Amino acid sequence: MSFLTILALAFGMSMDAFAAAIAQGAAIGTPTRRGTLRTAAVFGSVEALTPLIGWAIGSVAQRYIADWDHWIAFSLLLLLGLRMIYGALQPEQPAGEQSAEAKPESGQSGRRPPSPLMLVAIAFATSIDSMIVGVGLAFLEVNILLTALTIGLATTIMAALGLRLGSLLGSAIGKRAEILGSLILIGIGTLILAEHLHFL
Repeated sequence: MSFLTILALAFGMSMDAFAAAIAQGAAIGTPTRRGTLRTAAVFGSVEALTPLIGWAIGSVAQRYIADWDHWIAFSLLLLLGLRMIYGALQPEQPAGEQSAEAKPESGQSGRRPPSPLMLVAIAFATSIDSMIVGVGLAFLEVNILLTALTIGLATTIMAALGLRLGSLLGSAIGKRAEILGSLILIGIGTLILAEHLHFL
């Protein structure tokens, strides 16, 4: 897998965290610099860890299904992309059903920022997709450490950007970002399949 493809994959995988960060930014108002760095670092670290876990799981199974590796990678990325599109097209939760945490802080417009434990939980929830991608990467010739670090760095940057954009523009942009990320993942899966079938 070329580094350009790894960058595209990292960008696509960062969209879930980007959308979640936009929602947080829209909810809590203007985030502090410390809060932005903390949130971005947590999202990036978790997003870098989960594909390594998935890759380890996939590596165990790889020897038994090597003849179907490209189909597996394609199927995982396709299903993941379609699931992200489906999730992005679902209606947003009504404001009245938001968590009881939604109490304004002094000097901020919106909700109280999530606790560290809640932040880690959100990061893991948005990184399950990265674990699935990691399973698919086990069937490809790829530098998994470089890929995981690139995904983590891209997610850190996009999460920080998402918090700021959310506070300025609201949460609507997050759905568009998820759709874009899903299309990138589907495109990468199609490219992998086409290369293995010698269409490219």
